[in-house]
Amino acid sequence: MNSNKIEHFAILNKIDVSDKTETKKSNSTELTYLSWAFAWGELKKNYPCAIYEVQKFNGLPYVLDPLTGYIVYTKITIENITHEMWLPVLDVANKAMKDKPYEYKTKFGTKTCEAATMFDINKTIMRCLVKNIAMFGLGLYIFAGEDLPEDSDQEQDNKKPINKQAIKIDFESYKQLLLESKNLNELRINFENCYIKKSEFTKLEYAELLNIKDNLKNNFTS
Repeated sequence: MNSNKIEHFAILNKIDVSDKTETKKSNSTELTYLSWAFAWGELKKNYPCAIYEVQKFNGLPYVLDPLTGYIVYTKITIENITHEMWLPVLDVANKAMKDKPYEYKTKFGTKTCEAATMFDINKTIMRCLVKNIAMFGLGLYIFAGEDLPEDSDQEQDNKKPINKQAIKIDFESYKQLLLESKNLNELRINFENCYIKKSEFTKLEYAELLNIKDNLKNNFTS
């Protein structure tokens, strides 16, 4: 395992980006964004040698599939360690934008997704860059549960306060479960248990579990 990779993650993952985020509502879902300028600035403060690349295809900074839409790719390198990231171009309703407008049906009726413009593509490239930086640890917890349904504000308000000591015990228990995993299948099962309990972890605790899982996964061959 690359010790520099672990060091980069440990340093950048400790930076609190909470006051630099912006929340936007898309339909009934709240999405959290981190300023690309802040993310890149923090990265360069810690690693002045960091470089990024917007990948190009026939001179264009995107790939277009007429059926599925646009997608962009970036790369970031720190001290010979490179992470890649990709992101589709989406509208405010999180629908894939294509080179022509198209209609889709919802329970509220027929909606239209407009054709993508270069402005949409540029915004996506910068968001992709932020997500790419998160692969090195900075602001990773923002993306930790992006594929999971979150409890609504009302449900959160109705919950009783959680015992902080109990959370710490659960967190340490899950850490131990992951560390004792003997193979990829066992690691997957143990980490799925963490997903079930995700609401009881702080963002930094959950990001640490993600880091442990990824580091262990690199050591397993089967």
